[in-house]
Amino acid sequence: MQGIFNNLIDLLNTWGQSFQDNLPQFIAGLIVLLVSLYLARLAGRLVNRSLVNRKTDPELSLLISRLVRWGVIILGIVLALEQAGQDVSALLTGLGILGFTVGFALQDVSANFVSGILLLIEQPFDIGDAIEVAGNAGVVDDVSLRATKMTGWDGLKLVVPNRDIFTHPITNYSRAGKRRLDLTVGVAYDSDLEHVKQVALEAIGNTAGVLADPAPFLVFNEFASSTINFTLYYWIDTVTTDFFTSTSAGVMTIKAAFETAGIDMPFPVRTVYLQQN
Repeated sequence: MQGIFNNLIDLLNTWGQSFQDNLPQFIAGLIVLLVSLYLARLAGRLVNRSLVNRKTDPELSLLISRLVRWGVIILGIVLALEQAGQDVSALLTGLGILGFTVGFALQDVSANFVSGILLLIEQPFDIGDAIEVAGNAGVVDDVSLRATKMTGWDGLKLVVPNRDIFTHPITNYSRAGKRRLDLTVGVAYDSDLEHVKQVALEAIGNTAGVLADPAPFLVFNEFASSTINFTLYYWIDTVTTDFFTSTSAGVMTIKAAFETAGIDMPFPVRTVYLQQN
């Protein structure tokens, strides 16, 4: 027992002597650490204030300011250890190997995390936007650092990994102030096509939500089995109406206008001749 006590005393004496010998370096390292903590806090506030002035989302501002703050703190810790006379090369090497190992094992999680940060920075869509990406379409409910939560057109809840969203083209329907719709219609072969065109354009032009600029236009594009088909193109104001409402209104408007004008829209008819041998 006496031997263990003596060894402990010797160890404390060794540490005390080492501390006395390196006291100036320890003080310098402590000063560097305290200064880095102050600068980290200051940098975080400045970055957050700058992003708020640019009307950046509060969540994104908080994320970036925290990343800047912790980056300055980590740098300050490394500089403080170096100033205190500690060899940080081995520590950095170990952390690098550990980070590489963990990153390789969790590469999918890391990819989703990085993609989530980039999505928050670039903001290709906001909460509540109607988007379509990677074969998924619906309204965005939430964006986290791992996945984006959506509600599909059918009401089902979707959780899409951020990497899939970031690496695929994104169609944002909500950010389009106006949108073009196309409606395919067939008329009888004996129809006056000029009259058909005039009636269709006049009818769709008077439909609620349809824009006059760009003006609607019509293209005859197919000789079908029982009809001559055309496609009617028109633009809508997405602020006052939506895709489904305008599509339904367009079909009802064209049908009513053609019935009033006496324009026939025939359906396929098959005539069968029976011959008795």
